[in-house]
This record gives sequence, structure tokens and C-alpha cells, in this order.
Amino acid sequence: MSHTAPRIPINSTIRKAAEEISTNQCSDLAVVDDDNNFIGVLSEGDLIRNILPELSKVMKEGGTLSSSYDLFMDAGKTHAGKGFEHLVLKDPITIHPDDDVLKAAGLMLTKQIRRLPVVKEGKLVGSVSRADVCRKVMAG
Repeated sequence: MSHTAPRIPINSTIRKAAEEISTNQCSDLAVVDDDNNFIGVLSEGDLIRNILPELSKVMKEGGTLSSSYDLFMDAGKTHAGKGFEHLVLKDPITIHPDDDVLKAAGLMLTKQIRRLPVVKEGKLVGSVSRADVCRKVMAG
């Protein structure tokens, strides 16, 4: 049931992570080292929160939507070339390739998770999304 997980090497930049999330149309990426050892998960929400301007800065610039947007875009440019290791969730919930669809579905529903990394012996071997669970259940 698992498929190739959208992944990114830990030594990549915030720009590369944003590109991968956009290209793969996903809400998170599995983070791996050079040997494909699973490190954790990087979410689009954490990327966005990292560059959102603080309210005090927005108010100082006039408090308008336009000034907020300008601050947000400037912050994006400033952070784009930086690393994201400080944003990685390093102990996420994972499943094993031998786990059944019921376990994956239960974890996704109770923990409000959209995608679960599939990890075997510390290596990322795939991922399972809510859509994967639906397809598996409907296939019988």
C-alpha cells in the first residue's frame, strides 16, 4: 500500500523544500540523510510560520494587508537560502511496511495526520496518505 514518499535531504534549503512541496502538491516532506536514513518530517505549515512577520513588525509598517504581504515576501527572500533543520519534527509517528491498513487509518484519524512515513530499520521506504487508505478500502 505504500508508495514513494515525497522526500528531501536534510542539507537542502528552505527554497528547495518549498519547491518540492509545490511540485509534489503535498503538505509535508520526509527528511532523510545522505544514506536515506529517516530523520523526520517537514511541514508546509512550519515553513510558512517560519517566515510570517511578527505582528509588531506589521503594525510598525502601518498594519495594512499590503505592508504585511511585503514583509512576508521580504522574509521569504531572506530565508530561502537557509537550512530548515530547526523546523523538522524529529520524532513523528511512523508505520512499518508490515502494518495493516486499519492501523494506518486509525493513526491518521486519531492524530489528524494526512500522510504517514513508512520506515523499516531506520530507512524511509515509502509513505501512506489518506487517499491511499481510501483506495485500499474501496478496492476490497
